[in-house]
Amino acid sequence: MPVVIVDGQEIEIGADERLNCIEAARRAGAEIPHYCWHPGLSVVASCRMCLIETGQRDAASGKITMMPKLVPGCQTPVKDGTVIVTKSDLVTSSRARVEEALLIDHPIDCPICDKAGECLLQDYHFQHGQAERRADLHPFTSRKRDVGPTVTLFVDRCIMCTRCVRFTREVAGTAELMVTSRGAKEEIDVFPGFPLDNKLAGNVVDLCPVGALGDKDFLYQQRVWFLKREANVCGGCSAGCSIYTEHNQDTVYRLKPRENPHVNTWWICDEGRYGWHHLHDPARLVEAGRRRPAERGRPTEYETVEWADLVVRLRDDLTRAGRLAVAVSPMLTVEEAWMLCAVARSIDPQAYLAVGHLPTADSDETFPGGFTIRAEKCPNRRGVEAVVALFDPAVHGWSDLLAHVGGGNADAAWITAGYPTSGRGPWIDTDTAATFANLSCLVVQDMFDSPLSQLASWRLPAAGFAERAGTWVNVAHRAQAFEQAIRPPAGVWPEGRLFWNMLGRRGLYDPSAVRRQLAESASLAALAGEIPAHGVDLRIHQLA
Repeated sequence: MPVVIVDGQEIEIGADERLNCIEAARRAGAEIPHYCWHPGLSVVASCRMCLIETGQRDAASGKITMMPKLVPGCQTPVKDGTVIVTKSDLVTSSRARVEEALLIDHPIDCPICDKAGECLLQDYHFQHGQAERRADLHPFTSRKRDVGPTVTLFVDRCIMCTRCVRFTREVAGTAELMVTSRGAKEEIDVFPGFPLDNKLAGNVVDLCPVGALGDKDFLYQQRVWFLKREANVCGGCSAGCSIYTEHNQDTVYRLKPRENPHVNTWWICDEGRYGWHHLHDPARLVEAGRRRPAERGRPTEYETVEWADLVVRLRDDLTRAGRLAVAVSPMLTVEEAWMLCAVARSIDPQAYLAVGHLPTADSDETFPGGFTIRAEKCPNRRGVEAVVALFDPAVHGWSDLLAHVGGGNADAAWITAGYPTSGRGPWIDTDTAATFANLSCLVVQDMFDSPLSQLASWRLPAAGFAERAGTWVNVAHRAQAFEQAIRPPAGVWPEGRLFWNMLGRRGLYDPSAVRRQLAESASLAALAGEIPAHGVDLRIHQLA
């Protein structure tokens, strides 16, 4: 195996691996500071912050020959015998001079900068900068301009790393951003008449190592050191992008991509990035209610039912009604779907189980950098189908359920939805909802009002993606487990908690306990054999 020597420490790399000095140093636990380099973008070696000493060890004699000058670590590949020095006096002084040069014209406006607390210019100054400032402080200006509907450019803060420019050209493929002028007068700008308005535009804010690019949605909303961060999964489409949900006091403030080479690499789309506002929409259903007996001339009313009473009363109503049909929403987690099916079969051993409505767009959209926005706007169809197959190998869909109920084969139905339809209209139209109008008992579990919930005997609120814990299986059959980031609004039980109590489980809802039970299921072995080799074996991966 090839061997690289980093600050005297030998590390092995793969024979076919192509690493630069920054990546090789990380293997040895040494972080080489850098601004312009990003593993998902082309190499330009313009910031010079990653200058290091390198050399080559002769395989036969063991003699080391060093290069006479510092080289950029981002642009220098490693091979067998490469020697990297990241902590010499020469390297240290070089970094300090680079930092000093960047700060000469940089506005010292950290107290009002949105990037304060997560700014590489700040961090590297304290780690690698000069002990004292040798240049005069100049009054700063705050030149800013809109470069697109979601991004603001603070011109004076830019250090010209050009990450944003390369992203729009290489990953988004839209190339709205460019470098204008030359020398000390160069700036980032958009081409006239072409604002930064692509579907991945928000990623340039994450890429910016300083405070030059600001997200209008988050700008001046919260200081980053007040935010708590939870590893989560985006519920916007079947891609299942890995994200961080950043929140404070049960309020979400922003979503950021979480690096996952198997799913979304370093990016998320703007639809997912800004797709959390429905969580705090005042129009959300936040009470569990049971329809009052209809009275002539009076509108439909619902009595609020406490969840502790609902667990018993709901089961009684469904049992009395008779034949049960259940729509298992693809917004539910694997654990919630399994518990719902188990509850349904405990009420009616012959309950008709089907995968719920699948919201879709026109088609998948793939960008030059390889990122794909999926047309299927739900995160867990594969997981729900796998769970339903455990109870009924003939997996039924939403249209099958409509035909089943419309044909008079059900007396009661439990429809789980939870679709984030805020501002986009209901997910079901009046004519389709009328299919369920004549049932003895109709349970609708959703986030927002719809023509179907208006017909419901029981109207139950649903939780959002950041308010639940469990596992989703994406379009590539890859399972990702996640924890609850925020609590749902007062009065809302996440679906898992309701199903857990209806199954008679003691204590608080524990998704890991359900996962263990799934892993021990004898029928799961056959299920895992039907999933592609790169997919999900719930027994082995433990859904973590």
